[in-house]
Amino acid sequence: MVDVLPFVEARLRSALGEPDARAAVTFLGTDRVEVLRFRDADQGDVVRYATLGMSAQPMADPTATLADPVKGPRAELVLSVRAGRADTDKVLRPLAVLAASPQVEGVIVAPGASLDVGEPLWPGAPFTSVLVAEPGGLVEDLELDAPLDPVRFLPLLPMTPNEAAWKRVHGAPALQERWLTHGTDLRDPSRKSVALD
Repeated sequence: MVDVLPFVEARLRSALGEPDARAAVTFLGTDRVEVLRFRDADQGDVVRYATLGMSAQPMADPTATLADPVKGPRAELVLSVRAGRADTDKVLRPLAVLAASPQVEGVIVAPGASLDVGEPLWPGAPFTSVLVAEPGGLVEDLELDAPLDPVRFLPLLPMTPNEAAWKRVHGAPALQERWLTHGTDLRDPSRKSVALD
C-alpha cells in the first residue's frame, strides 16, 4: 500500500503555500482526517481550508460487495471563504465529517453532489450543506502511479437550505448559472440566498 498523503500535502503546499494551522479529527472506525488552513497571500482576505486524509483510500462504490483497496476515485475537499467576517475556523469538524463520509457512509463524493452536515458549517452560518464543484482550477489533480486513480481536489461551495432544495429540483448546473447571473460572492461566509424565483 502506497501512502499517498505526503504527496497530497506537497501538492496542497505548492498550490496554496504553507498552512498556518492544522487540526486532526478521528471518528470511530475511520482513518484520521486533518484539516489545513491556508491564508491566500495574493488575496489577503481569503482563507482556504483543505482536508488531508480523505484520499488515503479510494472511494468505493456503495453497491460493490467488496471495496477495492487500490482502484477507485480519490479526493480531498477545499473550501474558500473571506476571512474576518465570521468564525469560519469552526468549519474544521464539519469538513472532517464530510471528508470521512466515503468511509462512514460508503458514498462517492463527486462534482455536482450535495453534502449536508445537518448543522451550520460554522456558528451563525446560513449554510448547512455544500455543492461539490469541478476540480482542477485552484489545485491541480495529483497523478499517482498506475493502477491508482489521481487525487482530485474538489472545491466546496456553501449552499443555503433554499439553494440546496432548488438544486435538488433543477440540478447543480442551473444553480451555478443562477449564482453567476446574480454575481453571487460564494466566498462570503454570511451571504444571503440567491434569488430563486
